[in-house]
Amino acid sequence: MPPADTGASAAARADACAQSSPVTSSAPAADAPPAPDPEAAKLHPGGPGYRRMSFALFAAGVATFALLYSTQALLPAISVDLAVAPDQASWTVSAATFGLALAVIPLSALSERFGRRTMMTASLSVAALIAMLVPFAPDLGWLVALRTVQGVALAGLPASAMAFLAEEVRAKALVAAIGLFVAGNSIGGMSGRIVTGWVAQAWGWRAALGAVGLLAVLCAVAFRLLVPKARHFSPRKVGPRALARTLGGHLSDPLLRRLYGIGALFMTVFGAVYTVIGYRLVDEPFNLPQGIVGSIFLIYLVGTVSSAAAGRLVGRVGRRGALYLAVGTTAAGLLLTLTTSLAAVLLGLVLITAGFFAGHAVASSSVSRTAKTARAQASALYQCAYYIGSSIGGALGAAAFHAGGWEATVALALAAMAGAASITLYATRKAMAERRVLHVQQAA
Repeated sequence: MPPADTGASAAARADACAQSSPVTSSAPAADAPPAPDPEAAKLHPGGPGYRRMSFALFAAGVATFALLYSTQALLPAISVDLAVAPDQASWTVSAATFGLALAVIPLSALSERFGRRTMMTASLSVAALIAMLVPFAPDLGWLVALRTVQGVALAGLPASAMAFLAEEVRAKALVAAIGLFVAGNSIGGMSGRIVTGWVAQAWGWRAALGAVGLLAVLCAVAFRLLVPKARHFSPRKVGPRALARTLGGHLSDPLLRRLYGIGALFMTVFGAVYTVIGYRLVDEPFNLPQGIVGSIFLIYLVGTVSSAAAGRLVGRVGRRGALYLAVGTTAAGLLLTLTTSLAAVLLGLVLITAGFFAGHAVASSSVSRTAKTARAQASALYQCAYYIGSSIGGALGAAAFHAGGWEATVALALAAMAGAASITLYATRKAMAERRVLHVQQAA
């Protein structure tokens, strides 16, 4: 920002005028120019740098989900090649999300010191390099270990991205900006699974993981070239005690706790459904080949649309209304997948995906908006809960499928959606009670 645009410069000019002119010094304070609006200097749609920022965070979102869930569509092939059961193979997914959940808070603290942009660049670069090693894992143990490390490497990106957007984008455009990042997640999840499905059908699952690694390298380069410099970040050192106090402060906020719970429950459903769906579709009565199963993830395009549209949805029905719609849509999709009609199952997956991404966009943007300080840690706690939900959903969903089939997996997912609906209903009733009290106080 040029010196003439800063509040400090304006103050200096005012002091100079006051010393040289008695007329100016006697002027009332009301005649002084208004203080500059800090929001005016932030990125906004149509403004300089906003498009570059959007493309950069979109590329980061693509790489994050493509890498994090790179083995998910390949689980049936991995099970056959390594001679392991579905609940064992599912750990190639759950280990990565669990590693991310463990590391997201410490790395978010480092982003307070070294900067969001630096942390995102390092995180994405290391994760992409590890992706080039994953195809050479000799057995399931090595594969799970490398995927865990990859998840840890990716942990520096999601929370830092949310904090970067909260600091650099105007508040009114924040939901839309985060929606674009989440849309990148959906594109990454879709493209990674489609690529792995067809490549695995032709050359095997190891070649498929190598292809995802190359995609991640390209995304990392694009991100580094496009992401604008941070203009509103102030570095600070966060020690263990200060970090504990900050996390305790966020966890003591009832609204943030509810948002963390909602994010975890939505991701439990998503992790369970998409970890197990491949096993169901390659088996009776569908018997689909690996390439077609991978193409099923084109449904992620629905998530791209629903997450990007979350801001408009909130504007029409409010945040809680949007969450109710997301829960209802997801639950309806789960029930549809119980049929033996492929068309009905695909429609169910469309509804599950639309509901999940809408709910995630609303909850994650609400965290960034609610936290007034230490936004990186607030977002990190959300990401921690979110990916713990993914790990639990993937592991329990696969175990339920192994024990009781697809119906057991759906029952687990519906229970999670019932939990999300209960949290939202509690928040609605609490808000209504607070409004009644305020109305009585105003009437008195």
